Amino acid sequence: MDLVVKRIIDQVGQVLLGKEHQVKLSLACLLARGHLLIEDLPGMGKTTLAHCLAATLGLDYDRVQFTSDLLPADILGVSVFDRNSSAFQFHAGPVFTQVLLADEINRSTPKTQSALLEAMEENQVTIEGETRQLPVPFFVIATQNPSTQSGTFPLPESQLDRFLMRISLGYPDESSEMALYKGVDPRAIIKTIKPMVSLPVLSRLQDAVNDVRATDQLLSYLQRLVHATRAEDKFTHGLSPRGALAWLRGAKAWALIHQRDYVVPDDIQAVMPAVVGHRIRSVEYGSADHGAMFDYLLKTVDVLGETA
Repeated sequence: MDLVVKRIIDQVGQVLLGKEHQVKLSLACLLARGHLLIEDLPGMGKTTLAHCLAATLGLDYDRVQFTSDLLPADILGVSVFDRNSSAFQFHAGPVFTQVLLADEINRSTPKTQSALLEAMEENQVTIEGETRQLPVPFFVIATQNPSTQSGTFPLPESQLDRFLMRISLGYPDESSEMALYKGVDPRAIIKTIKPMVSLPVLSRLQDAVNDVRATDQLLSYLQRLVHATRAEDKFTHGLSPRGALAWLRGAKAWALIHQRDYVVPDDIQAVMPAVVGHRIRSVEYGSADHGAMFDYLLKTVDVLGETA
């Protein structure tokens, strides 16, 4: 299992140069059976990451370009009357895939954004009164442009909470960017990628996340961090139980990726920006300065239970 995980990370890293940490977070999100939101400027490699990850894992992949005129039926599907059979035939939408790239999700209206809520939470969609199951695994990778750009609709908190993690790729470092200039077009490399894992092995990796152990002391540390977001007046609202469980699942997946069957405090801290950053806001800074929020939490809550 350890070798499989390393091979996956290495192959995606050959396409997305200099972004090993983000690649690991993306894989951890999938192994934890969550969904991923990538927020960054256009052209930073968001779509490349989604496509490369799907190809490396051998999963079916589909992409929806979200626009202001996109309708829920364009994502979920619609029934069309067939004259030959004198009956309505359901035409499945792109949501019926294993990896769905919701590209520029915040350029669509809230009504269209909400079409994914049931899919992301229940792994199913209800269309015209009939519930239809989605493939397994079902992994949504949504990208969004910064809210400061024109033509964007902010994602409501209920939609944000469906994403286990939110990450940003950022600009490449100098050496990676130079290698990008000298190398082959990443889109050409993706076409040559071979799956590094079978579906049964991927399923076992996801199951293995549940088997990663967390001691009572570790859970106490997590609980105190969560409680600090609720009790301190520095935050507009605290982390919900669902958010806390997402934090724990993310930490377990992070531990598994680093070849451990137990969680340590470093795992909790490593995934905190990705899991917690889009779920809480600072009264003073809003959501603009996540670093200050995280530093405050880590300084306030001691690993061993002592309050700073």
